Amino acid sequence: MPQLNPNPWFFIMLLSWLTFSLILQPKLLTFTSTNLPSNKTLTTQKSSSWNWPWI
Repeated sequence: MPQLNPNPWFFIMLLSWLTFSLILQPKLLTFTSTNLPSNKTLTTQKSSSWNWPWI
């Protein structure tokens, strides 16, 4: 059963993980998000209860 041989698959996984962590991840982290969090004050709105006819 050749799929149980981990030699080529482990190398491919290791190479792809290193590519992502060393090359792609720093490039992706340099992008700034378009929706930056703002310093808005949260306002709570008073909600009124519903008058259900069957209660």
